[in-house]
Amino acid sequence: MGLKGFHVVFISAAVLLAVGIAAWSVRLYLGTYAPVHLLTAAGAGLAAAALIAYEAWFLRKARRLP
Repeated sequence: MGLKGFHVVFISAAVLLAVGIAAWSVRLYLGTYAPVHLLTAAGAGLAAAALIAYEAWFLRKARRLP
């Protein structure tokens, strides 16, 4: 696996981690109603969305690379 492939796998893993943290934080929020858990879920959701956008941009750009 080249550097390009590793980058795609690494960013995909980061997306899955961010989604998992968001889901975990929502579950904690529903059990405690502590605002910190809701803020953590929102931050992790935003991070996942940004990583997805970055990966889409990278894949479009990577097609032109050798």
